Amino acid sequence: QVQLVESGGGSVQAGGSLRLSCTVSGTRSSSLCMGWFRQAPGKEREGVATIYRADGSTVYADSVKGRFTISQDNYKNTLYLQMNSLKPEDTSMYYCAAEYSVLRWCQRSPKSDEYTYWGQGTQVTVSS
Repeated sequence: QVQLVESGGGSVQAGGSLRLSCTVSGTRSSSLCMGWFRQAPGKEREGVATIYRADGSTVYADSVKGRFTISQDNYKNTLYLQMNSLKPEDTSMYYCAAEYSVLRWCQRSPKSDEYTYWGQGTQVTVSS
């Protein structure tokens, strides 16, 4: 059973940076698509970025391209999301997610209802 635990959220002013971490346990499989999603109050959960564990290939939502970077440390079994140039509209609960998949599946625009494993979420608040 894959278990995910996020950390690193907090409050920051616009233009600031935060790094989220997600510790992955219960699997060492390389056929794993891991992603970050976010959900603001009253809005649908949206995909932010994904990374395929086997080769590190990444996909980003247009809204975060050039500002956010998803990465992984397979030795530590940890997923990261480096968030720079944060904007008030980035304020959300951020979730780590994982799904066993092939590379091509992971390279599509991520959809939250297609992921089986989820963390509990970590809040990010950006003030203007």
